[in-house]
Amino acid sequence: MQQNIINTRDLEFQLFELHQVDDFLKYDRYADHNRETLQAALDLALKVAAEEFAPHARLVDEEEPTFENGRVVMRPEVKKALDVLRETGLLAASQDYERGGMQLPSAVGQMCVGLLKGANVGTQAYAGLTIAAANLILTQGSEEQKTRYAEPMLSGRFFGTMCLTEPHSGSSLGDLRTRAEPAGDGSYRLKGNKIFISAGDHELSDNIVHMVLARLPDAPPGVKGISLFIVPKYLVNEDGSLGKRNDVALAGLIHKMGYRGTTSTMLNFGEKAGAVGYLVGEPHNGLAAMFHMMNEARIGVGLGSVMLGYTGYLHALEYARERRQGRPVGNKDPQSPQVPLIEHADIRRMLLTMKTYVEGGLSLALQGARLVDEKKVAQSDEEREMAAGLLDLLTPLIKSWPSQFCLEANSLAIQVHGGYGYTREYPVEQFYRDNRLNPIHEGTHGIQGMDLLGRKVSMAGGRYYQELLRRIAATVDEAGNNPKLADNARRLTDTVEALKEATDRIQAVKQEGQVERALANASLYLEAFGHTVVGWLWLRQALAAAKGLSGGGPQPAAFYQGKLKACDFFSRYELPRVKGLTQLLREVDATALEMEAEGF
Repeated sequence: MQQNIINTRDLEFQLFELHQVDDFLKYDRYADHNRETLQAALDLALKVAAEEFAPHARLVDEEEPTFENGRVVMRPEVKKALDVLRETGLLAASQDYERGGMQLPSAVGQMCVGLLKGANVGTQAYAGLTIAAANLILTQGSEEQKTRYAEPMLSGRFFGTMCLTEPHSGSSLGDLRTRAEPAGDGSYRLKGNKIFISAGDHELSDNIVHMVLARLPDAPPGVKGISLFIVPKYLVNEDGSLGKRNDVALAGLIHKMGYRGTTSTMLNFGEKAGAVGYLVGEPHNGLAAMFHMMNEARIGVGLGSVMLGYTGYLHALEYARERRQGRPVGNKDPQSPQVPLIEHADIRRMLLTMKTYVEGGLSLALQGARLVDEKKVAQSDEEREMAAGLLDLLTPLIKSWPSQFCLEANSLAIQVHGGYGYTREYPVEQFYRDNRLNPIHEGTHGIQGMDLLGRKVSMAGGRYYQELLRRIAATVDEAGNNPKLADNARRLTDTVEALKEATDRIQAVKQEGQVERALANASLYLEAFGHTVVGWLWLRQALAAAKGLSGGGPQPAAFYQGKLKACDFFSRYELPRVKGLTQLLREVDATALEMEAEGF
């Protein structure tokens, strides 16, 4: 548990015993790797996280970036850490060799990033946004754009952002007003304002490449009229050298509750002649292109939520083991020594809750990472298509379930610390503040719920949803043959049936044309669906733990026993949530929809 970032036994268990990431080593893309090289990459990431990122996490929270004389000023430790990240090759760990990457399987590459998030999410955000923006250009851009912009981003010479939100529209992207006028030379001139742009300005790199959504003069209204543009802070010459400053101005910094190490900016495009931009992909298809970056960012948000919850859990666990307070209920002797907090049942309940949330959330994120690789390297078109569909289905869950429940783990970590948890003497209050952003950015719970219920469940005629149910049923059948897991298997079966009934009922109402009513409780459906999937993953963890116990697995027996008990806890304490939610969902209740605004 280096720096209380992660339980390395759990990481090894989840990667190699549960998700069996080394299965991917049989494919040509990963043929140069073996278990040792994968472990070496993880060890390097943990070392960098502990030595370069964690030490200044509190400093950048207390001394957040400032806006001075038109430029951003921040702690020097941020640049030093990011320079180390670039020098070690971890910045682009999952990228191709020819682009300076390590060509790691996605789950391992994601965990290298995740360890940095757990150590210092504010500093890691600069790198995370950069890689997501570079991947967007690699997927949607021209060869010239890849060379001029993406490659310097992957090397860490340039950093990147995505610029969607505008002051008047928030998440309603169809209402954005930023305009892009053709300049006659193949470039465009952009004018408009963007807000809440993470990493929108700084002095950490030679250049910042903004991925900007804007409208062309002939754009149709709504989301179908949005185009995507590259707008660099400094123009880039043909030879890769920097040209003049572009017409992109920092209008100010936004001061946040948490995540304070990452600049959150207001940017003005085109205060003078117009910001020079370059169209990416087809006109009016920018939102679909940007979703490539947004979906990657959503998975990153989920993993970041997990890691902030995880480090909070480990800090609470350490505190509960060391802090002595009170005595067992049956001990009436005030002269007897006090016992560690962990000896109290309610503390254990909170720790178990945290454990099931963060280790369940980690399993969910790694399940998504496995699907990323399957989509990329599986042998048949059918396997690749199914992996892509399942990943689309699960992405709202991967983003939102950890954002809700790993944040709750942070809240419980404060509770375990008692009054001390509410002070700045202990880091758990910062973990909570940092994690509180994750239910909001890259699409709120409400947006993710409507995406899941309104589109993803019925996508391809419900094919991917049915395949997920089939996989859950296969796990239930396997667990049902183990006497220690049979009760948990039964509970999951009941939960799945309740979810299916609610899904069928809501879809019927939607098909009747009552779409608004059908989607009114989409965020509750998202929660129920998420708990069901995490319950499935906990049952899979229990099966892997049982196998490790009986077959002399690499982890201590106590570790495997802890997994089995955590599965029991999630099945008994958490899965019942779903039945209550689905009862409401089956009724397609419209109370919130029918409440008049004047009634509040």
